[in-house]
Amino acid sequence: MGWQSARGVLIGRSVELDRLTAVLDTAATGQAGVALVGGDAGIGKTRLITELAERAEAAGFAVLIGQCAELGDALPYLPLADALRSARGELRAALDARPVLGRLLPGGTDPGRESTSGLTQQQLFGSVLGFLSTRPVLLVLEDLHWADQSTRDLLVFLSRMLQTEQVCLVGTYRTDDLHRRHPLRRVLAELKRLPSVTPVELEPLDRHEMTDYLAALGGTDAGVMRKVVDRAEGNPFYAQELLEAASEGSSMPDGLAGLLLSRAELLSDPAQRVLGGAAVAGRRADHDLLQQASGLDDLAFEEGMREIVSRGLLRPDGEYGYAFRHALLQEVVYNDLLPGERTRMHAEFARLLTARGGSAAELAHHYLAGHDLPGALTASVEAGRRAERLGAPAEAHRHFDRALGLWDRVPDAERPAGIDHVALAARSAAAAADSGDNHRAISQLRRLPPSAEINERLSYYLIETEDVEGSIAAAYAAVEAAPEGPVLARALATYARSLYWTERHDEVEALAGRALERARASGAADAETSALITLAALAALADDISRAKELLACASAESSGNLAIDLRAIFTYARVQYESGDLAEAAITTDRGLRLARESGLNWSTYGTDLRFLRLMIHYVAGEWDLAEKVASGFAVRVGTPPEALLSSFALFVEVARGLPVVEDRLSWLKDFWADDVTIVAMSRSLAAEHALWRGDPESALDHARAGLDAMLPNDPAVIRLSSTALWALTDLGRPDEADAFLERARVPAAVGPGSVRRGPLGPEGLAWLARAEAERHRAHGRFDVAAWRAVAEAFSGFGFVYEVARSRWRLAEALLVEGDRAAALEEWKLAVEAAESLGAQPLGEALAELGRRARFTSATPTVLTAREQEVLALVAEGLPNREIGERLFIAQKTVSVHVSNILGKLGVSSRTQAAAVAHRDGML
Repeated sequence: MGWQSARGVLIGRSVELDRLTAVLDTAATGQAGVALVGGDAGIGKTRLITELAERAEAAGFAVLIGQCAELGDALPYLPLADALRSARGELRAALDARPVLGRLLPGGTDPGRESTSGLTQQQLFGSVLGFLSTRPVLLVLEDLHWADQSTRDLLVFLSRMLQTEQVCLVGTYRTDDLHRRHPLRRVLAELKRLPSVTPVELEPLDRHEMTDYLAALGGTDAGVMRKVVDRAEGNPFYAQELLEAASEGSSMPDGLAGLLLSRAELLSDPAQRVLGGAAVAGRRADHDLLQQASGLDDLAFEEGMREIVSRGLLRPDGEYGYAFRHALLQEVVYNDLLPGERTRMHAEFARLLTARGGSAAELAHHYLAGHDLPGALTASVEAGRRAERLGAPAEAHRHFDRALGLWDRVPDAERPAGIDHVALAARSAAAAADSGDNHRAISQLRRLPPSAEINERLSYYLIETEDVEGSIAAAYAAVEAAPEGPVLARALATYARSLYWTERHDEVEALAGRALERARASGAADAETSALITLAALAALADDISRAKELLACASAESSGNLAIDLRAIFTYARVQYESGDLAEAAITTDRGLRLARESGLNWSTYGTDLRFLRLMIHYVAGEWDLAEKVASGFAVRVGTPPEALLSSFALFVEVARGLPVVEDRLSWLKDFWADDVTIVAMSRSLAAEHALWRGDPESALDHARAGLDAMLPNDPAVIRLSSTALWALTDLGRPDEADAFLERARVPAAVGPGSVRRGPLGPEGLAWLARAEAERHRAHGRFDVAAWRAVAEAFSGFGFVYEVARSRWRLAEALLVEGDRAAALEEWKLAVEAAESLGAQPLGEALAELGRRARFTSATPTVLTAREQEVLALVAEGLPNREIGERLFIAQKTVSVHVSNILGKLGVSSRTQAAAVAHRDGML
C-alpha cells in the first residue's frame, strides 16, 4: 500500500475546508483574506491545503506554495522563494519585472553593492504586494513554526496590507511545536485579532472518522482497524503508518517515532545510508548531491533509492530531487543517527556544497554542525552579507552575531572572515537597527572602541530611541574624533539633527553649514543632502520660504546614492510647497516622489507612506475629494502598528468631512494608540472631535480636543486647529468661560518655535486656522463678527482650501444674518452650498440646509437648486429610488443620497413626497 493511496479522499474536515473556502471565495470578490491553519504534526494540514489548492485552481486562482524547513531559521524568505519558483505566465512576468524578488530564486541576479538591509526589506515587501496584485493568487506558506523572522515579518505585513487584492494567504504551523517562548506565538496572537484573519485549528479525528479514513486507505480487517484507531489517537498520519506496518506483517511499536524508525530499519544497509544522508540534507535533497554524499556508485545508489521510495519514506520532488514524505520522518531519522555519523555527514555536505557554490547560510549550518569553525566563520559572514542584500536584516544580524561568537575560537579570525572584528560588530549593530532592534544595536556599539564612525552611528540610533542627551554626547564625540572627509561630514549632519529640537537649536544652522561644506569637499552626497534638508527646515521655520525651496530643489535634484535620503528630500520639498500654499507645485513634486517610491519598491517605506498621505492632503485641500477618498480607502481601517494608525488618521480628514460610515470603525481601531503615539492622538482626536460636533455631541468633542491638546507640545502648529475646534464645542455648549484660555493656546505655536527660537510668521494655512480660532472665540462669547469671519474665508481662499472656505462662509452667512444683511448672507450661503455639494460634504450640507430653513432662503428662493439637483428632483418626482436615479444619471447611489438631502434642505421639506409636491407647485419641473 503506497502513501498516495488516500490521495483522493478527505475525511472529517468538511467544516475546516468550508471555512477556508469562504476565505478563498471572499478573495475572489476583491477582499483579500488570511487563514492560519494549526494542528499537531501529522494531523492533516497539508492534505487540507491540497484540497483547497485544487478548488482555487478550479476557480481561476494561481496557486503558489512554499515550505519552511528546520534550516529555514537561517535562510531568509525560504518559503517565499520556494513559492515563487512555481510562478508562471503573467505572474512570471510580474516576478521578472521585480528584480528584488528575482534575487530570491536560484540563479537570481546579484543585487550588486551592499545597501541598507532595512531599506531593501521595505523594497521587497512592497514588491511582494505588487506581485500578488497581478491576478487572483492563493499563496500558502507551510510550516511557519520553522520560519525565519523576516518571513514572519512578511506574513504580518501582508496580513495587514492586503485589502482589495484578489489574494488568499494561508499559513500552516504545528501547534505541538509552539513552546511558551516560540517567536511565532506572538505573531499568531497579533494576527488572530485582525478581522481579516480566519484561524482554523485541526482537532484529532473522532473514532468514526478514523474508521472511514482507514477504510479509504484500503483497510478491511476490522480487528486491525480497531487497534489502529485505539493507538492513533485521531492522528491520520500515525494511523496510516500503523495500518501500513500491520499490512506488511510488522508489529505496531509504541510511539510514532518508534513506528517510523521500524519502517526505516527494514531497509538494506546502503538504503539506510542514503536515507541518513537525506535526513542530514534536510526536508529536500538533490539527487546528485545525495549520491555523492552517500559514497555509493550509481547502481547501488539507485537500488537503495528505489527501495526507500517504494516504502514511501521519500518521494520524488521536482525533476532532480527527493523529499521526505513527512517532516516527522526527516526528524526521526536525523535524531537516530549517531553523533559521529551526523558530524561526518555534515562535513561532507559542507565540502560538496562549497564545490558547488551552495548558499552561504546552508554552508554555515553544515560547517558548524561538522565542527569546522573557520569554515563556519567564513560562511556566516557571507551569509550575513547575502541576507543584507536580500532585505532580511534580522537574519543578517543573526549570521553576523554567530560569526562574532566564533571569533575568539578561530585562530587569526580576521583572515577567514575577510573583515576585522570592529567592522563586523558595527555591521551586526546596523542589521539589528534595520530589523527594528535599536536597543540591541546601541548595546553592541557601546562595547566597541569609540571611533568617530561608531559614535556617529550610536548617536543616530540614540535619536531614534529619544535619548537626547546620549545622542548629543555621542555626536559631539564623533565630530571631535572625525578626520577631514566623509566621516566628519556625516558626524556634523547627525550632530545638527540631534540638537534640532533642543534648547541648543541656535547651534544647528552653523553645524549644518559646516556639514554641507565638508560633504561637498569630500563627495559625501548623502551627508550633503541631509545637511541641505536641515538648512531648508531652518529657513522654512524663519519664514524664508524661497530660500527653503531653493535648498530643497538642490537636495532633490540628483540621487544621493541613498534612496531613503532621496525620498526624504522630495517629501520635505513637497511639504514646504504645500505648507506655503503652492498646491500645484506640491502635487507635481509629490507625484515625482511617489513614482520613485513605486519604481524602487518603497511604497511602504517611511517616506513612501509620508508621500502618500501628503498626496491625500493635497487632493483634500484642493477640493479633489473623490481622489482623496480613493487614496484614503487604501489606508487600512483595522490597524495594528503605529505607522498604519498614522495613515488611518489621515484618512479621517475626508471621511469625517463626507460623513462616511467608516469613520466609527476607523476611530474604534485607533483608540488603542491614543495612550502611546502623540501624532496619532493629535490628529485622530482632532477629527474625532469634528465628527462628534457634526453628530451634535459637543461634550464628547470637547473631551477629544482636550485630550489631543494635552498630548501635544504647546508649540506644535496642530494646536491651532484643535484649539479652534474646542472653541466651536464651547459655543455649542454655551460655556464661554474657557474660550480665552483656548485662544491663548492657539497663539503659542504662532510665536514659539523649537528650542530658543521665536517662530517666523506662520504659513498661509496656519494663519487661516489662527484667524478661525479668533473668530470662534468671538462666537463663543456670543459675538457674530462679520469682519472676523470674512478674514477667515479670505485666508483659507488664499491657501486654496476649498472645504474650509465653505465652512467659513457658513459662519459668515450666520454673522451677516445677525447683522441684518440678508442679501450678502444669501450670497455667501449659496457659495457654501455649491461647494458642499461639489465636495460631497454631507455634514456641512445638512448644516447649511438647516441654516437655509431658519433663514427662509429655501422657500423664498427655489432656484438655488443646482443643475444636477434639478435633474435629481425631476426623477424623485417620478417616484424613482436612489439606485435607479443613479443608473439614469450615471452617478453613485451615495452621491444621489447627498443630492436628495441637499434638495430637501433647500426646499425646506422633510420627505421626497413633499419635495415633489413643492416642485410641481412652483413649476420647477
